[in-house]
Amino acid sequence: MKLGIIGLPSAGKTTIFNALTKGNAPTGQSMGGRFDVLTAVVDVQDERVDILSAMFKPKKTTYARITYTDVAGLQKGANESGGLSGELLNHLSGLDGFVQVVRAFESAVVPHPDGSVDAVRDLADLDMEFLLNDMGVVERRIQKLQEGLARNAFADKKAAQAELTLFEAINAALSEERPLREFPLTDEQEKSLRGFGLLTLKPKVVIFNIGDDQDEITLDYKHKLTVVTNLRGKLEMELAQLSAEGDEESLAMFMEEYGVAELSLDRVIRLSYDLMGLQSFFTVGEDEVRAWTVQTGATAVEAAGVIHTDLMKGFIRAETVAYADLIAAGSLPAARTAGKLRQEGKTYIMQDGDVINVKFNL
Repeated sequence: MKLGIIGLPSAGKTTIFNALTKGNAPTGQSMGGRFDVLTAVVDVQDERVDILSAMFKPKKTTYARITYTDVAGLQKGANESGGLSGELLNHLSGLDGFVQVVRAFESAVVPHPDGSVDAVRDLADLDMEFLLNDMGVVERRIQKLQEGLARNAFADKKAAQAELTLFEAINAALSEERPLREFPLTDEQEKSLRGFGLLTLKPKVVIFNIGDDQDEITLDYKHKLTVVTNLRGKLEMELAQLSAEGDEESLAMFMEEYGVAELSLDRVIRLSYDLMGLQSFFTVGEDEVRAWTVQTGATAVEAAGVIHTDLMKGFIRAETVAYADLIAAGSLPAARTAGKLRQEGKTYIMQDGDVINVKFNL
């Protein structure tokens, strides 16, 4: 999963990036609208991986991973001055979702570019930039389809007309300032739109970046594929850096002092998994214990494809045991003896925590 940390200048994107990645990238440096990206890959900490690793004592233990990118270059009014740059759009289009940082903290050292802190305004401003971008993409596609249909340029006129109908409908939604996350799409329609880089289709976690002593912001901002949370960005960054240094004693002391129940990295990952409908499954053995990520509702053959395309092509069956049943049994042979190790076919729906061994033949 690849998530982009986005926000208007001085929102604290890099601070949140450091908090989520245990990094130490310089903060407080405005890129002045220039496109730039910082990237970090982080492990998804999962106690189940640790327990399985202790059970199997493998040569290697691998957690699931998330890639975070800190994206600079977004500015209010971009669509009034030529639109988002092609470089920026290409990067944003390739992301699975967004972590949108909204400034809610006051700072005399880093004044707000608009002269005042207004989280509701800033949230709406960036939403509008993405919405205007999508309207431009959709209107250009509508024009191309209309012109092509008028010239009988499409071999499959029926499919082109269906596409035009869809684009006219989503254009109407955008004109009403509704993000496309709100628009009802079939799976087939959603797949057909993926190549257009429509930004308001992507799920997002909205983070209000508040000060250390500031109350959390509550806002009626309910949209599909959207979740809202508050983080004390500067504090969370400092805690993450203590964690990276291995100073567990100081980390525990400061977390207790400030009432922080879990690090922001773990919190945002959990929100992201829930938001995007993801779950974990595991492969185990002497060589490696590994966590994998798959969509909720994925089949056994789709899970096999996540591991390797050859496993998907030659899939025969998956030996499967629930994590809880394996732990209760104490070993795979004991789970087999207890009747908990099952033989599942291609259409089996994976459950969170399944431990599988794929049988295949090429």
